[in-house]
Amino acid sequence: MATSPSGKIKFARRTSSGRIVSLPRDEGIDFVPELNSTSGGPSDYINYTVQMPPTPDNQPQPGPSPSDNIPRTQYGSHNTRVISNRRGEGETDGMGRSMSVMKSSNMSLIRSQTGDFDHNRWLFETTGTYGIGNAFWQPPDGGYDDEDEGVTRFDFMDKPWKPLTRKIKVPAGVMSPYRLLVVIRLVVLFFFLGWRVTNPNEDAMWLWGMSIVCEIWFAFSWLLDQLPKLNPINRAADLAALCEKFETPGPYNPQGRSDLPGLDVFISTADPEKEPPLVTANTLLSILATEYPVEKLSIYISDDGAAMLTYEAMAEASAFAEVWVPFCRKHSIEPRNPDSYFNQKGDPTKNKKRPDFVKDRRWIKREYDEFKVRVNALPDTIRRRSDGLNKKEARERHNAGGETPSNSNPPVKAIWMADWTHWPGTWANPAPDHSKGDHAGILQVLIKTPSFEPVEGMSGDHPYLDLTGVDIRLPMFVYVSREKRKGYDHNKKAGAMNALVRTSAILSNGPFIINFDCDHYIYNSYAIREGMCYMMDRGGDRVCYVQFPQRFEGIDPSDRYANHNTVFFDGNMRALDGLQGPMYVGTGCLFRRYALYGFNPPRAHEYYGLYGQNKKPASSSPDNVKVGVSKKDMEMLPLNEAELDAPKRFGSSKKFIDSIAVAEFQGRPLADHPSVKNGRPPGALLMPRQPLDATTVAEAVSVISCWYEDKTEWGDRVGWIYGSVTEDVVTGYRMHNRGWRSVYCVTKRDAFRGTAPINLTDRLHQVLRWATGSVEIFYSKNNAFLATSRLKFLQRISYLNVGIYPFTSIFLVVYCLLPALSLFSGFFIVQSLNITFLCYLLLITVTLMLLSLLEVKWSGIALEEWWRNEQFWVIGGTSAHLAAVIQGLLKVVAGIEISFTLTSKSAAEDEDDVFADLYEIKWTSLFIPPLTIITVNIVAIVVGFSRTVYSEIPQWSKFLGGVFFSFWVLAHMYPFCKGLMGRRGRVPTIVFVWVGLLAIVISLLWITISPPSSSADSSSSGNVDI
Repeated sequence: MATSPSGKIKFARRTSSGRIVSLPRDEGIDFVPELNSTSGGPSDYINYTVQMPPTPDNQPQPGPSPSDNIPRTQYGSHNTRVISNRRGEGETDGMGRSMSVMKSSNMSLIRSQTGDFDHNRWLFETTGTYGIGNAFWQPPDGGYDDEDEGVTRFDFMDKPWKPLTRKIKVPAGVMSPYRLLVVIRLVVLFFFLGWRVTNPNEDAMWLWGMSIVCEIWFAFSWLLDQLPKLNPINRAADLAALCEKFETPGPYNPQGRSDLPGLDVFISTADPEKEPPLVTANTLLSILATEYPVEKLSIYISDDGAAMLTYEAMAEASAFAEVWVPFCRKHSIEPRNPDSYFNQKGDPTKNKKRPDFVKDRRWIKREYDEFKVRVNALPDTIRRRSDGLNKKEARERHNAGGETPSNSNPPVKAIWMADWTHWPGTWANPAPDHSKGDHAGILQVLIKTPSFEPVEGMSGDHPYLDLTGVDIRLPMFVYVSREKRKGYDHNKKAGAMNALVRTSAILSNGPFIINFDCDHYIYNSYAIREGMCYMMDRGGDRVCYVQFPQRFEGIDPSDRYANHNTVFFDGNMRALDGLQGPMYVGTGCLFRRYALYGFNPPRAHEYYGLYGQNKKPASSSPDNVKVGVSKKDMEMLPLNEAELDAPKRFGSSKKFIDSIAVAEFQGRPLADHPSVKNGRPPGALLMPRQPLDATTVAEAVSVISCWYEDKTEWGDRVGWIYGSVTEDVVTGYRMHNRGWRSVYCVTKRDAFRGTAPINLTDRLHQVLRWATGSVEIFYSKNNAFLATSRLKFLQRISYLNVGIYPFTSIFLVVYCLLPALSLFSGFFIVQSLNITFLCYLLLITVTLMLLSLLEVKWSGIALEEWWRNEQFWVIGGTSAHLAAVIQGLLKVVAGIEISFTLTSKSAAEDEDDVFADLYEIKWTSLFIPPLTIITVNIVAIVVGFSRTVYSEIPQWSKFLGGVFFSFWVLAHMYPFCKGLMGRRGRVPTIVFVWVGLLAIVISLLWITISPPSSSADSSSSGNVDI
């Protein structure tokens, strides 16, 4: 190896984690060209030989080489032979050294899959680093110093270790100006508010006082909303790496079976009248056909209304799935919701290669149309069957000598199942043990546990579909309706979810859970796999849930009421992902079951300091310390019963308690790299699932009884949290408060899609429920002020904003009325429109617009979507948010419970006008505040204009200031006005009545408060010099 006379060769070794450790013992050794001499002088090293192994850029040239006589070792030998050199007898400088010399054949360094040179294999076998001037060797015993890491050379032989996910930071060219503008606007607001406080309007102190209070609150609210947005990030998942790690044949998985963890899918529904069974059935079909190992997937539907209609619709969907799911797998259908698939525009044959696709699609479309007819006819079918069997039962009772029912005691009209037995759930005519709040628990396995081995179709199995080579298995599907009895608080949706958690733990015990509303279906069949990448990646054991963004269909093109909510899902949630993680928003969320049980993460940090700038590892629980067991070995062990604190926390079910440790162990990432902590060994999840037996099903029924949660921590620390109509936000907050992290998974193709209310009344009621839940959070122990030190500072700010934002409505209503009060009184919020006020106003507006443009840049939303969000923020803030604050205060002060209306899910059956619901007007009291604001501002503009025109000294500056802000208010109220006008722009009569009454009342009040002065007074009050 040729070196320069002044050059030095520095030695270092690579540790098992990949870190390079320098060896200073070689300092001061100069290797000069005399090294190759054989003269026997003091610098003669006869036995010292350095051989560079073959790499693509140092292949030997043809011809003999001086190093051909050097002994070589074959690649693959476990006994590494170390050739050491020693100094000769005549050496007096004490430079004894040893070096590992190894050489591998060219063929052993070639990847068999690609034919490329295997650098990782070369690095390990030659114990060297790629490059000149470095050497890397093993200790003489042939191993590494860090033996507890368990790394062998076989870890480097096949392929390099690949992470399943990666972070993609927003470019600095966008974020640096964005953060700078936040600081600039904050400084400008500080000086502006200081100027406003020190320069009151002496002529109208009441107007100045109201305006300055509102402006201070708006600045505080903007700061709460803006601070968590300072570190947005993007993420990407590698599905190929997931398949390679968990579903590729290898030493621990010879047959290439799926080593992915089990997954339980929850679907929630409550009322078949507001949530059409056909919508729920389509959601179920999309989940049954998703791309996840069939034997690892289990689906549960919670019917909190215990309706016979929902049960039979699910039974029909299960039967139709036997042909729909294989069809989707055969032709790679997207999306796998049949209604969305057949209604999508475009060429259905695009990218379809099978010649029988058109024939199969035509046949399956006909089958789906018949399926829809059967589902839509179920109400009439159930009614006719029940009427016939009720009459038959009455005749049999009469023939048996029973009493004839009288008018005072009419016969009970039961609901009958297809097998001629009474339906144990609710009946159309409520009866004892058969009403919505009083019925037995129901559990029915509609699709049994699939076989562990794939079951492929054969030619001739189906008369119309050729399913040769297609896996025809279906995931397990279970219908669940928890028991309800009078006198028990069933805790709405949160109670239903907790019942599913317990019964699924008994039946399938998937370590991960994903929940859907009945109208949210899987639009991307690989989305769940992308979410699983974050759970199974390095550090995934600290992730409590993966939240997917909500996307909606059936929204009007202009998105009049900001139903897409992209500013929140693509802006706020993406920014929170750069902190401790996004909030849980109710649907489309992949949970770690172990985190739902209320346990702390395996590793967490505590943040302290003025703004959480310092952190330290959180103290470990004493239960996690096992005597005589090393830390690494302890991580590989499952939990024991003593650590679970059962049954005090989880109830009396022994099967459920035993399932907790199993779910925790199976949910760990794969321990395929030394940096993966708290992992499980590869191949641990290749065993088949045990079939269900009668004892197991009976235990699953017992855990959904209404008394099971008595004297336990369900709803308080375990499962979905009770006590709020927005149980989703509280549940996610509790997990973050224990130190868990969450991840926001934005897929290239939308993961899930659902429906949203496009009617103004329904939309306002939806916002009212969210805001009411936020007010409940503010007045409860879930307030972010009371959070633990495990919650990051900016994450705490975001949760604090969740509880505070509804109170902004009070100041917003006042501020929207200030322009009208200014026009009525003839005064403005400042003494005069001087240059200082206008400059501050310009700076605040410009910085806000620039921030919005940069936010649009890094979040990917459109300017129109941002403007729609601003408009509906004013509409909702002056109506639903204000009502939520009043309801919350009534609950705290008077103890009045809050009830909410279930959001209707449209089935979109009107093919002539899919947006017919947009123009429907449903009067509600929530319309009164914004309607009042609109009327007052319009009347004020007319009054202010008249006063200015007819006054002897017109104050046009004050009038223009008031008019500008009035138009600002009216521009934000424009979607509300369009909603009141209906389809053809006709304003309802009730609006004219309200406008007329308000105009008369306001005029009379103003005349009473400020009567017009006489002409004499006005002429003597001021002189005009010409």
